[in-house]
Amino acid sequence: MYAIVGAAGKVGFATALALRQAGVEVRAVLRSESKAARLAEIGCEIVFADLQDADALGSAIADADAVQVVAPLTPQAQDPAEDLRRSIASLAAALRQARPGRTLAVSDYGAHVAHDIGMPSVFREFEKQLARVGGHTIVVRSAEHMQNWARVIPAAIESGRLPTFLDPVNRLVPTISAPDLGKITAALLLRAEGRTGVDIYHAEGPRRYSAGDVATVLSELAGRPVHAQSVPRVQWAEIMKHNMPATLADLLIKATDAVNQGGVVDIEENVGEVCYGTTELIDALRPLLPQRHDRG
Repeated sequence: MYAIVGAAGKVGFATALALRQAGVEVRAVLRSESKAARLAEIGCEIVFADLQDADALGSAIADADAVQVVAPLTPQAQDPAEDLRRSIASLAAALRQARPGRTLAVSDYGAHVAHDIGMPSVFREFEKQLARVGGHTIVVRSAEHMQNWARVIPAAIESGRLPTFLDPVNRLVPTISAPDLGKITAALLLRAEGRTGVDIYHAEGPRRYSAGDVATVLSELAGRPVHAQSVPRVQWAEIMKHNMPATLADLLIKATDAVNQGGVVDIEENVGEVCYGTTELIDALRPLLPQRHDRG
């Protein structure tokens, strides 16, 4: 039995689907019934537990042979950064309670960095807590999801300007399609039987892309020119804090500064294996375009 905590998300659903296609039993652990139907359709057992209720979550995964956990960011929370930390603490407590034979947790590129670099540092603490769970712990550090460009795509196509905090716009950064990440984690779960200790993996797409590459892809898909333009550093705080709570903005500003340094939010050298997805940027972004601009 493989329990997937957060099976309704893009990564979780892809993992659940790949495991079901491999012929194993899957328990989808969800917060609510709203996204249960498609998981039930592929043959998952459905159970409900709030991510921040460690006792309920521990009971939901208690008899699973392997558990996958993703700590989601909830932008609509009053304080998304603190909400994420609470979710991480609850996940770690539930895993210590259930003590599954195998635990796979999705972490973040840059989680190995010792000094504070914002969001990756939150996942560094998550990894420390996971190391105390026991059994076999698989940590998959994920590159940024290609789908995270979705929120700026409509305005970029209309205006012809893709604003980005990446500077310079031609800096290549690791990214991955979220469904590819789910397939990678499923494969790692299936091949990891009989191991102990902590194994670190990194997951990214078939090649690295820049913000300029994103603009080029959008130009091709929309049939109109789109150009990437770096937002000046002095404007970051005002823009981010206008759109999100200050604590989350601070985490993202630190993380983006680290990305722009180059080589910081990246693979930890000489540690673990790098797993590559197959989805190219154009194929990940195509479904995100407003329909009237999608030239197929």
